Amino acid sequence: MKWITAPVVAGLLMSGSVMAHVTGGHGQMQQGQMQHQMSDEQYAWGKTGNAKQVDREIVISMTDDMRFTPSVITVKANETVRFVADNNGVLLHEIVIGTPDELQKHAVMMEKFPNMAHDEPYMAHVDPGKQGLVVWNFNRPGEFEFACLLPGHYQTGMKGKITVKE
Repeated sequence: MKWITAPVVAGLLMSGSVMAHVTGGHGQMQQGQMQHQMSDEQYAWGKTGNAKQVDREIVISMTDDMRFTPSVITVKANETVRFVADNNGVLLHEIVIGTPDELQKHAVMMEKFPNMAHDEPYMAHVDPGKQGLVVWNFNRPGEFEFACLLPGHYQTGMKGKITVKE
């Protein structure tokens, strides 16, 4: 069972965010890889993909100059993508997929609670020199983003764009 402290709950309520967070540090993640159970929960930007039904794999490099490569990605609606987030830096980084509005709210939350850990299927925390995985089904067309929301990283421009076409 995961416990959420009162300051975290207050922050979540104030932000209007429905993302689940637990206390702890980003550094507690096991080699930057998170295992997520399959979930049918629908988000504006898609839902958890089935790792056995991946249509394409995209390797995304994360560096300490606060950039992702590639930073612009185009996928087809209903495509399931395995993102391999490759941390080529010496700092902890993360990749979080969402709408620009949700990512902005989450970035503000991270500034207030920089040690909060996450356990969502659309994100991965990646220790230096490690890789993290996100398998995502983009079942809705639209313009979405991915970002590193660690304090200072997003604000410095560590984000990218995902276009989902019909």
